[in-house]
Amino acid sequence: MFEPLSKIPDGMRYYFGAEARLRRGVEDAVMAVFDGWSYEEITTPCVDYLALFERGMGYEQAHRSFRFTDTDGRMLALRPDVTSSVARSAATLFADRPRPLRFCYASQVFRQQPLSHALWRREGKQLGCELFGVEGLNAEIEMLCVATEILTGLKLGHDFRVTINSVEIFNGICEYLAFDDSQRELMRQLLDRRDAAELQKFLGGFATTDIERTSFVRLTQLSGKGEILEEARRIITNPRSVAALENLAALWRIIQTLDLTNFCDIDLGDVSGLDYYTGLTCKIYVRGAGAHVGSGGRYDHLTANFGRAEPAVGFVLDLDSLTDVLMHRETAIPPATPNAATPSPARETDPATLFTDARRRRERRERVSIDCVR
Repeated sequence: MFEPLSKIPDGMRYYFGAEARLRRGVEDAVMAVFDGWSYEEITTPCVDYLALFERGMGYEQAHRSFRFTDTDGRMLALRPDVTSSVARSAATLFADRPRPLRFCYASQVFRQQPLSHALWRREGKQLGCELFGVEGLNAEIEMLCVATEILTGLKLGHDFRVTINSVEIFNGICEYLAFDDSQRELMRQLLDRRDAAELQKFLGGFATTDIERTSFVRLTQLSGKGEILEEARRIITNPRSVAALENLAALWRIIQTLDLTNFCDIDLGDVSGLDYYTGLTCKIYVRGAGAHVGSGGRYDHLTANFGRAEPAVGFVLDLDSLTDVLMHRETAIPPATPNAATPSPARETDPATLFTDARRRRERRERVSIDCVR
């Protein structure tokens, strides 16, 4: 069918004038913070094998991409995700480089189908960072510190929240109920929709008692600060989920020490749709945005697809969503302030002390490098 050249495809758009300048300012500000935490910029190919994204994002998400066939018959895709490509580079191109590895990027992504009705863009730009080779809380706290510095630097005040959860709580429940893959996916969809009535009905064939079934449904409603972990402990008894709850509790104690509780919430009903998460997950929300503006988490199994298994954690921000919010606020983004040229190593056994010191240095625009390999 002939389309007039005066039209552009659905889900695409132009940026001009003040909005184009704002986008550039936001990107520069975010990349300056990544640089301040010693993340090195990386650029990945716009076109790659579809199989890469199937391994990274999962089959369903990967098949939202623009797909086409190479001359050798192999399926290619316009990049719908950056993390998968960066993880491959960590395991191959940078396999011999000392850990930890810190990468950041500002990259276009392309999706043929929308993620949701609120996110109907075929082309977007992701601003993200990835940390490889670090287990435990230090890596996760670093991600939260970087994210909150970015969002406060964009003059969003207290109008943003980083919600945290652990996919291992969900995985432990599914293991306890002996779910197969299709049953696990259906439960995840019901949790994502917060559909308590349908979840109660679905669990009827698996949970052993009415009390147990009602308790699992209650998880969809558990969100708030650290006090919700006590109620969760009364609901969940399987060892895998309990261990994940204890890890969240330890993380929350450090969040309290760093005085980040006003920026963070726990949401036990938020189960990410991406297949590569293995522990902590997070979503980033800003008042005025129709959906989350960022997401991330721990994905310790992804690099094993490329021959080197190692812990990893990261997050991305959606430049389009951030710009939309800031345009409506008519917020002026201060020019990105250069960081000190040489990284200043930060070493301390206690995580709270380590990141308190690191954040103070960042206030002085020092470039910090967290020594967090344990």
